[in-house]
Amino acid sequence: MAKTLYDKVWDEHVIAREGDMSLLYVDMHYIHEVTSPQAFEGLALANRRVRRPDKTFATMDHNTPTVREERLSIRDKLAKEQLDTLAKNCQWQGIRLADMWSEYNGIIHINGPELGFTQPGRVIVCGDSHTATHGAFGAIAHGIGTSEVEHVFATQTIWQKKLKNMGVKITGTLQPGVYAKDVILAFLKEYGVSVGAGYAIEFYGETVRNMSMEERMTLCNMAIEGGAKVGMIAPDEKTYAYLDGRPFAPENMAEKIAAWSALRTDDESAYEKVLTLNVDDLKPQVTWGTHPGMGVDVDEAFPAPKDFNDEKAYAYMDLKPGQRPADIPITEVFIGSCTNGRISDLQAAAKYVRGKRVAEGIRAVIVPGSMQVKLEAERTGLADVFKQAGFEWREPGCSSCLGMNPDLIPEYAHCVSTSNRNFEGRQGTNARTHLVSPAMAAAAAVAGRIVDTRQTEVRHETV
Repeated sequence: MAKTLYDKVWDEHVIAREGDMSLLYVDMHYIHEVTSPQAFEGLALANRRVRRPDKTFATMDHNTPTVREERLSIRDKLAKEQLDTLAKNCQWQGIRLADMWSEYNGIIHINGPELGFTQPGRVIVCGDSHTATHGAFGAIAHGIGTSEVEHVFATQTIWQKKLKNMGVKITGTLQPGVYAKDVILAFLKEYGVSVGAGYAIEFYGETVRNMSMEERMTLCNMAIEGGAKVGMIAPDEKTYAYLDGRPFAPENMAEKIAAWSALRTDDESAYEKVLTLNVDDLKPQVTWGTHPGMGVDVDEAFPAPKDFNDEKAYAYMDLKPGQRPADIPITEVFIGSCTNGRISDLQAAAKYVRGKRVAEGIRAVIVPGSMQVKLEAERTGLADVFKQAGFEWREPGCSSCLGMNPDLIPEYAHCVSTSNRNFEGRQGTNARTHLVSPAMAAAAAVAGRIVDTRQTEVRHETV
């Protein structure tokens, strides 16, 4: 029988079966300060140790302030306790930790890949739903609960029910000004935020093949927003080139590549379901509502409400059907997150900023996804482009993606954001979030309103 990429990686990791559950070996366990304390406490109560600290990597990201002075004296007592506890637990168990002052610090879904821990054919877990990001390398990667975190600590295994297979075939060529973030937002608008429930999604097709690794990570990152637990893309030459030379990439790359080359779906018939999306005519996307599927084209009117959820979303967002993205009274712009905090995201945004100024009445913030991204942007002069334009340039972290650190969006403010979720209160109490690509966010910052990046003057000089 034909097998999918997901099937092949799954089969390589099954240790035992019990009914419809399988015990899988875990190749890499990522942890952070929010979902690990109870799991470590469970270990201590059971007088156990982490079975494979060498296959565990920790970072501080969710609670970390992004202003350097605030890092020196964290005011939130719970956040400080969680960060301090992670440091103590990692020292206790001999786990490698990228703390706030490490050159490798950053959001776990950005620094894991850039350090080379994320590799094809692996099973990767983390107490965070956006672990799906790592599937861009041809890995089975997904979030787990705190009790499961403890189980992986103790056994380096996890019980899972196998998912069904869904293929998402993306074809066509993206227009200038349209990006991977627009592709995934368009997919969610077309098929809904529950379409992937019970499935592992594999993205494939000519559009995906033409994407960079960082663009592929954006797609897989938001597979979870479509209800899927897993998002995957088959590894190829771009994958191998990205990994080559990373600090923790395999030394025997040639041997690994020979094995990784078999990690691809045999035939489309192996999927239980196939969905398609053509992007030839795709326009930049903007969300108007309170989940990622509530979106429109940049020049499209907001739709008439079709149910109570739409009506509730309009009330929360203080918008009306028939309005358009340009009508949204934005005051905040956030560029960052595990979806769009990579160096290529900042490079795309800078094209719409260079030589311009942030519009009056707009607060625009840039938060690199990792210290490596920050250092690269500063080394190449990219950071200066943003600072000269009036953007706030910050330390790495999850920042305004979620309300777990000081970077809260003011109450009732409309924020153009490159993050992944626009739920009620996600960025702060009563904050209103509009999801877009980094280019769209940058263009909005200088225009003072949401504009079409296909029609916006850009400066393409190399930084």
